Amino acid sequence: MHKNFLKKLTSMLLISSMVVGSTAMLTGCGSSKDEVVTLDVYSQLANYSGLQTGWIADVLKKKFNVKLNIISDGDGVYETRMEDGDLGDIMVWANDSDRYPTAVKNGLLYDWNEDDLLSDYGKYIKKHMSAALTKNQELTSTITDGAKDTLYGFGHNVATSSEDHESFFYTWDVRWDLYKQLGYPKVKDLDDFKKLMHDMVELCPTDDSGNKTYAVSLWPDWDDAMVMYVKATVTAYYGYDELGIGLYDPQTGKLHDALEENGPYLEVLKFYNDLYQDGLLDPDSMTQTYDKMIEKVQNGGTMFSIFNYSGSLAYNKKEHTENGKLMYCMKPEKATPIVYGMNPQGGDRIWSIGATTEYPELCMKVINYLCTPEGRLTTEYGPKGVCWDYDEEGNTYFTELGKKCNSNKNTKMGGDYKGSFQDGTLQIVNTTWSIDASNPDSNGETYNSNNWKSNLSKAETDIEQDWRDKTGCTGINDYMEKGNYVVSPGTSYTKSEKSDELKTTWSQVTTEITNGSWKAIYADTDAEYDKIVNDMIRKCNKYGYDECVSWTANEAAKRKSLEDAVTK
Repeated sequence: MHKNFLKKLTSMLLISSMVVGSTAMLTGCGSSKDEVVTLDVYSQLANYSGLQTGWIADVLKKKFNVKLNIISDGDGVYETRMEDGDLGDIMVWANDSDRYPTAVKNGLLYDWNEDDLLSDYGKYIKKHMSAALTKNQELTSTITDGAKDTLYGFGHNVATSSEDHESFFYTWDVRWDLYKQLGYPKVKDLDDFKKLMHDMVELCPTDDSGNKTYAVSLWPDWDDAMVMYVKATVTAYYGYDELGIGLYDPQTGKLHDALEENGPYLEVLKFYNDLYQDGLLDPDSMTQTYDKMIEKVQNGGTMFSIFNYSGSLAYNKKEHTENGKLMYCMKPEKATPIVYGMNPQGGDRIWSIGATTEYPELCMKVINYLCTPEGRLTTEYGPKGVCWDYDEEGNTYFTELGKKCNSNKNTKMGGDYKGSFQDGTLQIVNTTWSIDASNPDSNGETYNSNNWKSNLSKAETDIEQDWRDKTGCTGINDYMEKGNYVVSPGTSYTKSEKSDELKTTWSQVTTEITNGSWKAIYADTDAEYDKIVNDMIRKCNKYGYDECVSWTANEAAKRKSLEDAVTK
C-alpha cells in the first residue's frame, strides 16, 4: 500500500471513530453526514484571513457542506507552515517559480492522480483542462530534474483556445463627463495627459463627500520587484510586460531594465512625481491599502485609472451614471497597451492540494466546481438564478440584482444571503478559467459580461451614448481593438528558479527599487527627485543589480524563444 494512502486511511478511521462517538452522545446515532468540514485554504494572493463569509460561503456550504478558512501570506506564515510540513488543505500560489518548487521538492503537495483522485472527483478539470494539467506535470519534471512528472495542480486563467487574446484591462479610464465638458481635447502623449488631469481636477475639485480630488490614487499592496503602478503604466503605455527586474517588449524581445537611463520605468516614475508636485497625486498612495483606494474611486475622488477594475468598474455606480457621470476609456494616442494572448496551458498562479489533508476528495470537489461554467460564473457574478442565468437561447444575462451587484459591489444581496455582494467575494483571489474563455454552457459566449449579447444591445445612459457617439464604438474591446496595442503571446514560459545567493541579492535590490521609487514619487522638486534616483541606482549597483539584470536577460531570451515558436 502507498504510504500516503495508509496515512489517509488511518486519519479517516480516527476521525470516523471520533465523529461517531460524539454524534452518538448527542443524537443516539452514528451518522456524520451532516458534519460541516472546514478546509484551510492557504492563498498567497489573499488579502484576508479568517472564515470565508457571505453568499459564496452559503453556496459552498449548501453544495459541499464545507467552510473555507482563508490563510493569507503574512510575515512568517509560509516559513512556519513549511516547518510544520502542513501548508493547508488547498493551496494557491502567487507564481510557480518562487516557493512552489520548494513545496514540490519537500513532498508537501498531493498527487492528483493518487487513488484516481482527479478521475473520480475532478472530472470536469480532467476533461476540459488537459493542456494545463500537462504543463504542470512538465513543470514537476523541470523542478525535479526529470526524476518525476507528478501532477500537482494547474495554473490560473486557462483558455479554451489560443486563437484569440483576452479582453483589455489596461483601459485608460478617465472621467468622460469631465472630458466632455472640457471639449474633448486631443491627448497625444503623457504630457497631454498630465494637462488633462490638471484641467479635470480644476473642473471638479471635490468628490461626492466634499473631499479634495486627485488625478489618481495609488496603493503599495502589490509592489514586487518595482512599484506596481509605475511598471504597470509602462505596460499600459508602451506595451512592455513586467519580467523580473525590468520590462520586456514582446514585439522585439528587448529587455528594458528598471534603472535603464532614460528607460521606460524611470520615465513613468517621473510622470507620477510630476503629478505629485502639481498636487494631483493622492498623498496617501504610499501608505494606503487597495480597499482604501477603491473607496476613493467609488466616491469620485480620482480622475483616471490605467486599469478597468480601479476605474470604470469601481466608479460607474447607478447614482453616478444616472446623473450623467461616467468613467470610461480614453487612452493617449501614442499608448499601445498590452493585451495577453489566450493560453490553454494556463498561467503561473497554481491551484494545488496539501499532501497532509484529511479531505483530498472534498478539496478536489471544491476546485472542480470552481472550474465548471456554473462555478466560474458564480464566483465572478454571484449565485445562479439570483444574480445571473441563461435565457431560452442560451445567452447569459444579469438579473436586476445581478446588474446592481456588477455595477456596485456594495449592493446588499437580500433574500437568504446576508451582507453585500462584496462581503461574499471569494477571498482566495485566484481564477480557474480566463474571464474571456468560451463558456460551453452558453450560446457561444464567454464568461466576460462585457461581451454578453444582453449587455451590448444599447447604451444604459445618455453619457454612455455620448461616449459611443464620440468614439464610434459599442464597447471597451471594440474601442481598444480600433487603436494600437501589443499582443503578448501565451506560451508555456515559467520563470527559472533563483539560487539562494541570488534570492538574497534580489531581495536587497528590489527592496531598494521599491522604497527608492516611492521616495522619488514624493520628491518636492526636480533636484530632490534626481538625487533620490541617483542614490537608488548607486545602492542597487552596490547590492548586485547587474546579477539581477543578467538573470532577467536570460529569462527574456527564454521567453522570446517560446513566443517565436507559437507565432510562426
